[in-house]
Amino acid sequence: MRNAEAGTLAELVQRQWGDHRVGLSGQDFALSHHQVAAGAAARAALLVDLLPRGAEPHLGVLLDNTPEFPLWLSAAALAGAAVAGINPTRRGSELARDILHTDCRVLVTERAHLPLLDGLGLPEVRVLVTDPDNAAYAELLAPYAAAEPGDATLGPVGPGSRLLLYFTSGSTGAPKAAICTQGRLAAAGASLVRYFGVREDDVHYICMPMFHGNAVIADWAPALAGGAGVALRRRFSASGFLDDVRTYRATYFTYVGRAVQYLLATPERDDDREHRLRLGFGTEAGAVDAARFEARFGVRLVEGYGSSEGGAAIQRTPDTPAGAIGRASPGDDLAVVDPDTGKERAAAVLDAGGRLLNGADAIGELVNRGPSPFEGYWHHPEADAARTRGGWYWTGDLFFRDVDGFLYFAGRTDDRLRVDSENLAAAMIENILARWPEAAGVAVYAVPDPVAGDQVMAAVALRDGVSFDPVGFGDFLASQPDLGTKMAPRFVRVLRQLPVTATNKIHRVALRREGFGGGEGGGEVWWAEPGRSGYRRLTEADRTTLLAQYGHHGRAGLLMP
Repeated sequence: MRNAEAGTLAELVQRQWGDHRVGLSGQDFALSHHQVAAGAAARAALLVDLLPRGAEPHLGVLLDNTPEFPLWLSAAALAGAAVAGINPTRRGSELARDILHTDCRVLVTERAHLPLLDGLGLPEVRVLVTDPDNAAYAELLAPYAAAEPGDATLGPVGPGSRLLLYFTSGSTGAPKAAICTQGRLAAAGASLVRYFGVREDDVHYICMPMFHGNAVIADWAPALAGGAGVALRRRFSASGFLDDVRTYRATYFTYVGRAVQYLLATPERDDDREHRLRLGFGTEAGAVDAARFEARFGVRLVEGYGSSEGGAAIQRTPDTPAGAIGRASPGDDLAVVDPDTGKERAAAVLDAGGRLLNGADAIGELVNRGPSPFEGYWHHPEADAARTRGGWYWTGDLFFRDVDGFLYFAGRTDDRLRVDSENLAAAMIENILARWPEAAGVAVYAVPDPVAGDQVMAAVALRDGVSFDPVGFGDFLASQPDLGTKMAPRFVRVLRQLPVTATNKIHRVALRREGFGGGEGGGEVWWAEPGRSGYRRLTEADRTTLLAQYGHHGRAGLLMP
């Protein structure tokens, strides 16, 4: 195992120079570690010349998992610049806002994503189209072909140099760009090398999108730190997963959201265990499906907890009970507290089946009361202050803790949703749904997904004299340019009036408690059934089927009574 310690990502990139083993491969390419370092050096030199004098050293990367993504990440490290991972599921003004908020003066993209930029009005942003057959891009890079790592920088490069600006949604407002420095990313990579024993002959398979922190922090960085190879998949494919793992002789991969469930849904094969893969690391697989995955593929899944912000981390140990995430990582002083008082919540009482019996007393917000590696958000001091109030780091996530100190994830705080690995802000979806002419009021909130994460649910109060038109509502959603691909409600409760508190605020707790059930508040519930188009009424038979799914995946306890 290579010594993984390095003060900066730039040092890890430079260390590849002269190493002619395969370092980066994919469907139609293979680059040695040396070629990766050389390609990064050329792009670093180009970037230094492209960025206007005095501009923030930031570039946006709007790419699928092409080789250009890790090459530009490496280039940014060498140059002392920062990469903003731009999410291609964003649309319209919200996509433009992501690019402009992070002060990107260069945007690296590909032809497939150019239509997303139409009409956005980015006059001061230089767009580079990086497709391999783009002669203009090749000509732009050609003068820098002889560059070596360290030849071109925008200034001193050190552990405190910004490297990542990765978007994460908070409870309200637009997504925030979390800062990650070269030192923190290098340390995260080195930590995973030690924890998982990453070797130089390993191959890390990156099938999760690289605009997401999971792929970069938990997959790419430890490969770089450990001297392992990287294999890229342009976009996740459940049907192509096993063939890729064999082709690239992959030993490690990361996952988020429903990826594991999609893999388990593929037809079983006689050769499901014929591969070198030994480990998967990620979130939201769930204990039931993790066990099914290991039984079928012979691969252990390790569930973790962490975020691009880096404010708190939970580490799984061999004695972690089913359903738990693990214990606090070394150096973290994690506690589950009442978000209003800061007082620690009671220890969880679990029945023989692992169902939580005292949720009202045990569930609270997870905080880190010790020193936190959180490095702030870009240009968002209010969010920084909220995240670190009282000297603690507040995760915004709900947990409970058993008497042995094991932590269990219980959901998101009030206005946060996590849908298929994407963090969404309810307020942003509400702002879009409020445009619907038939709506007098809208509230958006999370309901647990039967398998992992959340689903979007909306309560809609109709205007007087209006009946809910499921076809019209679906057409309205399809016509909204800024409605991301994961923002459309799975469930819609149709009401004449939204419930309110004594202070005339929307009573979100009551709405969450009713979920997709009949509910004391009444109102019809409509849903977009997976695999079918449009909305239809949710029947009692549908509810029975859904509840069975929650039970099968061990998530029935997350439904509010």
